[in-house]
Amino acid sequence: MTGRGIDQIMQHPCGPRLYEEWVQSASDYVRLAERINGPIPTHVAPSYIWGAALSELNEAQPDVRIINLETSITRNEGCFPKGINYRMSPENAGCLLAAGIDCCVLANNHVLDWEMAGLFETLSTLDRLGIKIAGAGRNRAQASAPAIIELQGKGRVIVYSFASATSGVPRSWAATPEAGGVNLLPGLTNKTAGSVADQVAEVQRPRDVIVASIHWGPNWGYEIPEEQRSFAHALIDRANVSVVHGHSSHHVKGFEVYKNRLILYGCGDFLNDYEGIRGYEEFRGDLALMYFADFDCLTGDLASLELVPLQIRRFQLAPVSDADIAWLQETLDRESGVFGVHVKRAPSRKLLASWPQAVC
Repeated sequence: MTGRGIDQIMQHPCGPRLYEEWVQSASDYVRLAERINGPIPTHVAPSYIWGAALSELNEAQPDVRIINLETSITRNEGCFPKGINYRMSPENAGCLLAAGIDCCVLANNHVLDWEMAGLFETLSTLDRLGIKIAGAGRNRAQASAPAIIELQGKGRVIVYSFASATSGVPRSWAATPEAGGVNLLPGLTNKTAGSVADQVAEVQRPRDVIVASIHWGPNWGYEIPEEQRSFAHALIDRANVSVVHGHSSHHVKGFEVYKNRLILYGCGDFLNDYEGIRGYEEFRGDLALMYFADFDCLTGDLASLELVPLQIRRFQLAPVSDADIAWLQETLDRESGVFGVHVKRAPSRKLLASWPQAVC
């Protein structure tokens, strides 16, 4: 799953112009959303935003819940001069616990929006909540270290988080031996994949499932750049990665199963505050997916993939219509079909992926 902040704030006066108005704060986002879907309640419980997703999580009971947290958790007022700056109040971070989030990947193009102080407050807040992090830190060693999640009787899930400059991450945000920042890839090359493989080899044990979470590419469009596909294949071939968790696109993209390993090229936004903002409607950024992936803990291979469609309405995840489920099924089957993966509707309101099994 991927997600953005709850009460995100835009730096002003540099925000984009929408409806002939300057978007300056989270209250402006609320006003725009209410024009489309009606009044949004205030003083809600931390669980409010998750809406229908909570019952899906309770039913599936996944061993590990991983999100891309694309925001700072801070009250710091100094911001990086980039035009669009996101943050959420530390007091609201309990919403992550309401969904039982185990790990937040932070290597993205918004975690340093409120400068180094904002990053450090983000790290401290997540640590206080007991949520593991990967992809950003107080120095390069911490930023590049994986999150390690122990599963009783099932081995471990090892989560690495990387950022690519192709997603708009400033190169100045790269962590150094002495300074904080994000775990920025030098490029999507075979050499970089080899470096990742060396890092994984130092940590991996039998029965580990390796996750490589990568913030890459533009916000809109279905195209999968060849460099992304080659890099994902190299991570599987050389680093024994079980799933490449790709994000940055604001809408769902096609996915691939390569040598029985999962590559999500773009998960789309799971939670955002874009309701009422015009542009790119054809990509249906209001539709979100939950990705429930089961892996063989002995081999690290993908065993099954179930997709649960939801819709963002009134800043909450809600059930979707039959027409929207059909649209998602057709879109994902079209975009993933070029990789030999097919998506069909289950008897329930869920989608199931199928693919030719590789013989290794």
